Amino acid sequence: MKTKKVVLFGPPGSGKGTQAELLKERLGFEHYSTGEVFRDHIARRTQVGQMVEQFVTSGRLVPDELVLEVVSSFVRERSDRSIVFDGFPRTLAQAEGLDRVLALCHTGVDLAVLVDLADDEVVKRLTARRQCRRCGKIYNLTFSPPGQEGICDKCGGELYQRRDDSERVIRDRLEVYHRQTKPLIEYYRNQQKLQEIDGSIGRDRVYQELLRLMANDH
Repeated sequence: MKTKKVVLFGPPGSGKGTQAELLKERLGFEHYSTGEVFRDHIARRTQVGQMVEQFVTSGRLVPDELVLEVVSSFVRERSDRSIVFDGFPRTLAQAEGLDRVLALCHTGVDLAVLVDLADDEVVKRLTARRQCRRCGKIYNLTFSPPGQEGICDKCGGELYQRRDDSERVIRDRLEVYHRQTKPLIEYYRNQQKLQEIDGSIGRDRVYQELLRLMANDH
Protein backbone atom coordinates (compact mmCIF):
# COMPACT_ATOMS: atom_id res chain seq x y z
CA MET A 1 0.00 0.00 0.00
CA LYS A 2 1.43 3.38 -0.99
CA THR A 3 1.82 6.03 1.69
CA LYS A 4 -1.46 7.62 2.71
CA LYS A 5 -2.57 10.88 4.26
CA VAL A 6 -5.82 10.08 6.08
CA VAL A 7 -8.08 12.46 8.01
CA LEU A 8 -10.22 10.84 10.73
CA PHE A 9 -12.97 12.93 12.25
CA GLY A 10 -16.12 12.35 14.24
CA PRO A 11 -17.87 13.31 17.47
CA PRO A 12 -16.17 12.93 20.87
CA GLY A 13 -16.32 9.31 21.98
CA SER A 14 -16.67 7.90 18.45
CA GLY A 15 -13.40 5.98 18.77
CA LYS A 16 -11.39 7.87 16.14
CA GLY A 17 -8.40 8.17 18.50
CA THR A 18 -8.42 4.40 19.05
CA GLN A 19 -8.46 3.81 15.28
CA ALA A 20 -5.57 6.24 14.77
CA GLU A 21 -3.56 4.34 17.40
CA LEU A 22 -4.33 1.02 15.65
CA LEU A 23 -3.09 2.44 12.33
CA LYS A 24 0.09 3.56 14.09
CA GLU A 25 0.69 0.24 15.90
CA ARG A 26 -0.25 -2.12 13.08
CA LEU A 27 0.63 -0.23 9.89
CA GLY A 28 3.30 2.23 11.05
CA PHE A 29 1.29 5.41 10.42
CA GLU A 30 2.52 8.65 11.96
CA HIS A 31 -0.25 9.78 14.33
CA TYR A 32 -1.06 13.50 14.38
CA SER A 33 -3.24 14.54 17.30
CA THR A 34 -3.18 18.29 17.97
CA GLY A 35 -3.28 17.87 21.78
CA GLU A 36 -0.46 15.30 21.81
CA VAL A 37 1.74 17.34 19.48
CA PHE A 38 1.11 20.50 21.51
CA ARG A 39 2.12 18.68 24.71
CA ASP A 40 5.29 17.45 23.02
CA HIS A 41 6.28 20.97 21.90
CA ILE A 42 5.51 22.39 25.37
CA ALA A 43 7.58 19.64 27.06
CA ARG A 44 10.52 20.27 24.70
CA ARG A 45 10.25 24.04 25.27
CA THR A 46 10.32 24.78 21.53
CA GLN A 47 9.53 28.30 20.36
CA VAL A 48 6.12 27.17 19.09
CA GLY A 49 5.57 25.23 22.32
CA GLN A 50 6.11 28.35 24.42
CA MET A 51 3.61 30.28 22.28
CA VAL A 52 1.05 27.45 22.50
CA GLU A 53 1.51 27.21 26.26
CA GLN A 54 0.43 30.83 26.74
CA PHE A 55 -2.94 30.03 25.14
CA VAL A 56 -3.40 26.65 26.82
CA THR A 57 -2.64 27.88 30.35
CA SER A 58 -5.01 30.83 29.98
CA GLY A 59 -7.79 28.61 28.61
CA ARG A 60 -7.93 30.42 25.27
CA LEU A 61 -8.27 28.67 21.91
CA VAL A 62 -4.99 28.34 20.03
CA PRO A 63 -5.40 30.40 16.81
CA ASP A 64 -5.47 28.57 13.48
CA GLU A 65 -2.22 30.20 12.27
CA LEU A 66 -0.33 28.69 15.20
CA VAL A 67 -2.06 25.30 14.87
CA LEU A 68 -1.11 25.21 11.18
CA GLU A 69 2.48 26.14 11.99
CA VAL A 70 2.65 23.09 14.26
CA VAL A 71 1.02 20.90 11.58
CA SER A 72 3.42 22.20 8.95
CA SER A 73 6.45 21.32 11.06
CA PHE A 74 5.02 17.82 11.74
CA VAL A 75 4.26 17.16 8.05
CA ARG A 76 7.59 18.48 6.73
CA GLU A 77 9.48 15.98 8.89
CA ARG A 78 7.26 13.07 7.80
CA SER A 79 5.98 13.94 4.31
CA ASP A 80 7.27 10.67 2.83
CA ARG A 81 5.37 8.57 5.39
CA SER A 82 1.71 7.65 5.95
CA ILE A 83 0.05 10.07 8.37
CA VAL A 84 -3.31 9.80 10.12
CA PHE A 85 -4.73 13.14 11.29
CA ASP A 86 -6.83 12.36 14.37
CA GLY A 87 -9.59 14.90 15.04
CA PHE A 88 -7.84 17.48 12.86
CA PRO A 89 -8.87 19.55 11.00
CA ARG A 90 -11.77 20.71 13.18
CA THR A 91 -12.88 23.66 11.05
CA LEU A 92 -13.12 24.59 7.38
CA ALA A 93 -10.27 27.10 7.75
CA GLN A 94 -8.05 24.35 9.20
CA ALA A 95 -8.99 21.96 6.35
CA GLU A 96 -8.01 24.55 3.76
CA GLY A 97 -4.81 25.24 5.69
CA LEU A 98 -3.95 21.53 5.84
CA ASP A 99 -4.36 21.27 2.06
CA ARG A 100 -1.92 24.18 1.61
CA VAL A 101 0.60 22.60 4.01
CA LEU A 102 0.43 19.23 2.24
CA ALA A 103 0.64 20.83 -1.22
CA LEU A 104 3.96 22.44 -0.23
CA CYS A 105 5.23 18.91 0.42
CA HIS A 106 3.84 17.74 -2.96
CA THR A 107 1.19 15.58 -1.34
CA GLY A 108 -2.44 15.84 -0.22
CA VAL A 109 -5.27 14.21 1.74
CA ASP A 110 -6.09 10.83 0.18
CA LEU A 111 -9.10 9.98 2.31
CA ALA A 112 -11.30 11.76 4.87
CA VAL A 113 -13.23 9.34 7.07
CA LEU A 114 -16.12 10.39 9.28
CA VAL A 115 -16.49 7.90 12.15
CA ASP A 116 -20.05 8.80 13.01
CA LEU A 117 -22.04 8.15 16.15
CA ALA A 118 -25.52 9.29 17.23
CA ASP A 119 -25.57 11.98 19.95
CA ASP A 120 -27.38 9.73 22.45
CA GLU A 121 -24.75 7.00 21.97
CA VAL A 122 -21.95 9.56 22.50
CA VAL A 123 -23.61 10.66 25.77
CA LYS A 124 -24.03 7.03 26.84
CA ARG A 125 -20.37 6.22 26.14
CA LEU A 126 -18.83 9.32 27.71
CA THR A 127 -20.98 9.47 30.84
CA ALA A 128 -19.83 5.88 31.54
CA ARG A 129 -16.18 6.95 31.55
CA ARG A 130 -14.25 6.88 34.84
CA GLN A 131 -10.67 7.90 35.59
CA CYS A 132 -8.27 6.95 38.37
CA ARG A 133 -7.34 9.89 40.61
CA ARG A 134 -3.92 8.40 41.29
CA CYS A 135 -2.55 7.03 37.99
CA GLY A 136 -4.95 8.52 35.43
CA LYS A 137 -6.01 5.19 33.88
CA ILE A 138 -9.36 5.46 32.08
CA TYR A 139 -12.17 2.89 32.33
CA ASN A 140 -15.58 2.64 30.73
CA LEU A 141 -18.31 1.10 32.86
CA THR A 142 -19.93 -0.34 29.71
CA PHE A 143 -16.93 -1.64 27.70
CA SER A 144 -14.00 -1.96 30.10
CA PRO A 145 -15.16 -1.76 33.73
CA PRO A 146 -12.72 -2.18 36.65
CA GLY A 147 -12.59 -5.56 38.43
CA GLN A 148 -13.87 -3.92 41.61
CA GLU A 149 -16.37 -1.07 41.45
CA GLY A 150 -14.84 2.36 42.02
CA ILE A 151 -11.26 1.04 42.39
CA CYS A 152 -8.44 1.10 39.83
CA ASP A 153 -7.14 -2.37 38.83
CA LYS A 154 -3.69 -0.93 38.18
CA CYS A 155 -2.88 1.00 41.34
CA GLY A 156 -5.88 0.69 43.70
CA GLY A 157 -6.71 4.39 43.38
CA GLU A 158 -10.21 5.87 43.54
CA LEU A 159 -12.15 6.15 40.26
CA TYR A 160 -14.14 9.32 39.57
CA GLN A 161 -16.19 10.92 36.81
CA ARG A 162 -14.51 13.93 35.26
CA ARG A 163 -16.55 17.13 35.20
CA ASP A 164 -16.35 17.27 31.39
CA ASP A 165 -17.97 13.80 31.22
CA SER A 166 -21.29 15.05 32.58
CA GLU A 167 -24.23 14.94 30.17
CA ARG A 168 -24.70 18.73 30.06
CA VAL A 169 -21.05 19.37 29.14
CA ILE A 170 -21.10 16.57 26.53
CA ARG A 171 -24.27 17.96 24.91
CA ASP A 172 -22.61 21.41 24.73
CA ARG A 173 -19.50 19.87 23.09
CA LEU A 174 -21.70 18.04 20.58
CA GLU A 175 -23.45 21.26 19.63
CA VAL A 176 -20.07 22.89 18.87
CA TYR A 177 -18.91 19.75 17.04
CA HIS A 178 -21.95 19.69 14.72
CA ARG A 179 -21.66 23.40 13.96
CA GLN A 180 -17.96 23.09 13.04
CA THR A 181 -18.15 19.74 11.28
CA LYS A 182 -21.01 20.32 8.83
CA PRO A 183 -18.86 22.53 6.53
CA LEU A 184 -16.00 19.98 6.80
CA ILE A 185 -18.26 17.17 5.58
CA GLU A 186 -19.27 19.26 2.56
CA TYR A 187 -15.65 20.27 1.90
CA TYR A 188 -14.37 16.70 1.67
CA ARG A 189 -17.52 15.49 -0.10
CA ASN A 190 -16.96 18.12 -2.80
CA GLN A 191 -13.37 16.86 -3.16
CA GLN A 192 -14.78 13.30 -3.48
CA LYS A 193 -12.60 12.19 -0.56
CA LEU A 194 -15.30 11.66 2.08
CA GLN A 195 -16.22 8.21 3.40
CA GLU A 196 -18.38 7.42 6.43
CA ILE A 197 -18.21 4.57 8.96
CA ASP A 198 -20.83 3.82 11.61
CA GLY A 199 -18.89 4.12 14.87
CA SER A 200 -21.40 1.94 16.72
CA ILE A 201 -20.29 -1.31 14.99
CA GLY A 202 -17.36 -1.74 17.41
CA ARG A 203 -13.62 -1.15 17.35
CA ASP A 204 -12.55 -4.16 15.29
CA ARG A 205 -15.21 -3.83 12.62
CA VAL A 206 -14.53 -0.09 12.27
CA TYR A 207 -10.84 -0.91 11.79
CA GLN A 208 -11.60 -3.54 9.11
CA GLU A 209 -13.84 -1.06 7.32
CA LEU A 210 -11.09 1.56 7.49
CA LEU A 211 -8.61 -0.89 5.93
CA ARG A 212 -11.10 -1.67 3.16
CA LEU A 213 -11.60 2.03 2.36
CA MET A 214 -7.84 2.64 2.24
CA ALA A 215 -7.30 -0.37 -0.02
CA ASN A 216 -10.01 0.88 -2.42
CA ASP A 217 -8.62 4.42 -2.50
CA HIS A 218 -6.35 4.99 -5.50
